[in-house]
Amino acid sequence: MAQGAQVAFGSEEHDSSLPVEVTSDNLNVDQNDGTAIFTGNVLIGQGEMRLWAPRVLVVYREDQSGIESLNATGGVTMISGEDAAEGRQADYNVQSGLIEMEGDVLLIQGVQALTGDKLFIDTKAGTARVTGRVKTVLRSTPENE
Repeated sequence: MAQGAQVAFGSEEHDSSLPVEVTSDNLNVDQNDGTAIFTGNVLIGQGEMRLWAPRVLVVYREDQSGIESLNATGGVTMISGEDAAEGRQADYNVQSGLIEMEGDVLLIQGVQALTGDKLFIDTKAGTARVTGRVKTVLRSTPENE
């Protein structure tokens, strides 16, 4: 098992069967390979989860019944409940509910922050794991006491 720090992510179990709403400045669709590329101020919403990125590649299922996966690049920010994560890119397997974010990852939970090389989020379980030179600052008492 890879070393890292396991933490909760999001305020409740995420339902990956909810519709995915995408807003962007531009859209290019390729009917031949079943993909769509959204560029420019891309915002993706699913339930209470939000993801922002300059570019998102959407891969549709072979039978066109829904989205198989999302690949966000160019600097990605994701928010679920009170938790937020940032990285250079993120891959989201919609069916499994698994998200892998990499590249100077930052995970913020309230006043706590974790950094590392990769962040693995299981949206169905509501957990996250940071790996690769994980760093955090642990406080013994709140600063204002």
